[in-house]
Amino acid sequence: VPGLKPDLHRRSGAEARATGSLFIVQIWVDADACPNVIKEILFRVAERARIMVTLLANQPVAVPRTQYVRTVQVSQGFDVADNEIVLRCEPGDLVITADIPLAALVIEKGGHALNPRGEFYTTENIRERLAMRNFMDELRNTGVNTGGPAVLSLSDRQAFANQLDRFLTKTKG
Repeated sequence: VPGLKPDLHRRSGAEARATGSLFIVQIWVDADACPNVIKEILFRVAERARIMVTLLANQPVAVPRTQYVRTVQVSQGFDVADNEIVLRCEPGDLVITADIPLAALVIEKGGHALNPRGEFYTTENIRERLAMRNFMDELRNTGVNTGGPAVLSLSDRQAFANQLDRFLTKTKG
């Protein structure tokens, strides 16, 4: 995957060993805006690959009962979940988010960011994405209707699953 660092800095394996995980890295999910179909993919991957997936949101999130999926409910407020993700993620971890400013902070911290459409944000593309996001935000602030994102398609879901599998193959501990 372009832009991914092959020599990932990984945390100690104590937690990974305690859960029987094959991975030392973790997956963090910006769950408030994450589509349910993407969460379902993540739940299946967590169990199959035995990797810890943590969903952070400012409201309760329903998850399956498994040792590899957990939730963290944060207080209400602007960017509270995002800030908690940045605080908790470590270099090499993967964050699932469509939030471009959050992705930029994760990349700056040495993590990886994948959006629900299967596109990795990288050091090579994040500045362009931020500039476009800010431009569209300015247009909306002047009253221009910029529309919203397209509906998540089957090909988007497949692209996400494929990129996630590639990432996990590269990071298997």
